[in-house]
Amino acid sequence: MHRRNHILAAVLGAACGLAIFTFLYASGLSYLFDDPKTCMNCHIMRAQFDAWNRSSHRASATCNACHTPHNVAGKYAVKAINGWNHSAAFTTGRYPDPIMIKSMNNGIASDNCHRCHETMVSRMFTSYARNDIDCTSCHGSVGHRERY
Repeated sequence: MHRRNHILAAVLGAACGLAIFTFLYASGLSYLFDDPKTCMNCHIMRAQFDAWNRSSHRASATCNACHTPHNVAGKYAVKAINGWNHSAAFTTGRYPDPIMIKSMNNGIASDNCHRCHETMVSRMFTSYARNDIDCTSCHGSVGHRERY
């Protein structure tokens, strides 16, 4: 029994050490804040960052303003989910090229478009259900995605 506890302690210690190393190596603390440069921690996001940096949204919106919910619990839940998914995709190299937004994140971004531009698009909401309007179908290069 005593030996089993030592083995368990060694395994847990190694797992904790690996987790701490990975968190520090990946600049994990930076993901808790809103600096857009954080998105460039992964080299694959350079084109998106550069395009955002040239966009009209640069003056008024960070990555989190568009890509996370605007409540604390939702924001950090989405950051955790995306952090896990992005880490797995980039570590394994299994991601689409070009990078495409997934359904959950597209819904969040769309909700944020509607929220920020509500006075501008309020007349559209009388003709269509709010969820039926996909801003990027007409404004595909807004934010940071360049037209192809």
